[in-house]
Amino acid sequence: MSANVSAIPIKRSVNVRAIALPVEHGSWGFVFEPLLAALLVAFSPSAIWIALTVVGAFLTRQPLKIYLNDLKAKRSLPQTAVALKYALGYGALFLAGLAGSLVFVRFDAFLPFLFILPLAVYQIYCDASRRSRELLPELTGAVAISSSVAVIALAADWTPAAAAALWAIFVARLIPSILYVRNRLRLEKGKEFSSAMPVAANLAALIFLIFLTRIGFGSLLTVAMFAVLFGRAAVGLSPYRRKVKAMRIGVWEVVYGSLTAISVVLGYYLKI
Repeated sequence: MSANVSAIPIKRSVNVRAIALPVEHGSWGFVFEPLLAALLVAFSPSAIWIALTVVGAFLTRQPLKIYLNDLKAKRSLPQTAVALKYALGYGALFLAGLAGSLVFVRFDAFLPFLFILPLAVYQIYCDASRRSRELLPELTGAVAISSSVAVIALAADWTPAAAAALWAIFVARLIPSILYVRNRLRLEKGKEFSSAMPVAANLAALIFLIFLTRIGFGSLLTVAMFAVLFGRAAVGLSPYRRKVKAMRIGVWEVVYGSLTAISVVLGYYLKI
């Protein structure tokens, strides 16, 4: 009797949510902060197709990463089939957006996507080799994922300089944020960390925004928001900080990102 019981295969449950949706909470903000800001300041019918392409690509990444890791390890698990199903489904969403974009969007508007294509390929490589959480893939991923703002702006007949400036604003927001969060988490866990690099990056971003505003491509509201980001980095990595849990750090970063996007939108329409 005991021999028969031990021979019964154990069914492993599959965490569908962890396969179907990105587990990094910050990545949601990195996609939707610039995307929603671009839709609000540079909307055109073409923007819907571009947004669909970006969201489809973003959602495809998580199940594709799991499937590629299983494929590389030459294993076939219950999660492997689920990951493939979601990767194909999200991939279809991506292809639908891409097809619509190719029909309704001018070719020159795709230049930012062509520029970041090597970064996207590098991201897939890092996902397949389990290196996606290293610093360089996170930084290059931020540059790649925020390129949607420039594509949407170009599709709405913005000048290349204005589209590039809008993209640069979000790159200047995302890269210092990654450096800050990584080091803040290490600090809270009692590990070795750097305060100089994140604080310097946030200061450089603030100076850059002041420069963009002086030449007509930024707003004082966004400058003020970048000053807040600089302050949160300086205090958050200092002995004067309050110790908080990792989830709260992530939630606050989403709040800061949302306020930054709002400052871009209000600055554009209010001319402040």
